[in-house]
Amino acid sequence: MVRTLLAAIALGLALVGPAAADPITQDPARVPAGDYALDPRHASLLVQVPHMGGFSKFIIRFEKLTGGFAYDPANWGATQATITVDAASLRTNVPGFDKTLTGSSYLDVGKHPTITFVANRTEGEPAKGVVHGDLTILGVTRPVDLSVVFNGVGPGLLGVGTRLGFSGTARIKRSEFGLTTMSSMAGDDLDLMFEVEFTRK
Repeated sequence: MVRTLLAAIALGLALVGPAAADPITQDPARVPAGDYALDPRHASLLVQVPHMGGFSKFIIRFEKLTGGFAYDPANWGATQATITVDAASLRTNVPGFDKTLTGSSYLDVGKHPTITFVANRTEGEPAKGVVHGDLTILGVTRPVDLSVVFNGVGPGLLGVGTRLGFSGTARIKRSEFGLTTMSSMAGDDLDLMFEVEFTRK
């Protein structure tokens, strides 16, 4: 009896899960209108920092992101989105170094607990383009362009709800945001890489 029940559940997941969860289109005009919230379980931001002139790229990960946007498929290029990064969620996997980077001599999370990006315009092809916006670090705001791929829209887990996915990259100069500590050990150009998913409220 138990074996039969488990087999039925497995078959049901095999039939419903993957097929219902795949993106169905990369056309932003087919995304349902509404308010979308960032799924924090499927959102990550990685920062690559050149080490000592380029021997390698040191990886920093931020683990806590929030955000969202209101969406109108008839005017998708004008979508405005806000993403907030918890600066204290920085992780390097180097013992003691997280505390150094979040301390007063660098990110100073006591005074500046968040990093924010406010997108105000998108241009390019529907499935691939550039998102223009403003990035704020340490209270300094600069324009930043993100190269973004729209991975598609589709139903959520087990076919429930609506889910969107994006991948993207950007390059910034940390000195433009006042991040000048350890300049002799780390390069000025930071490469940002992000993977995010949003769900319709």
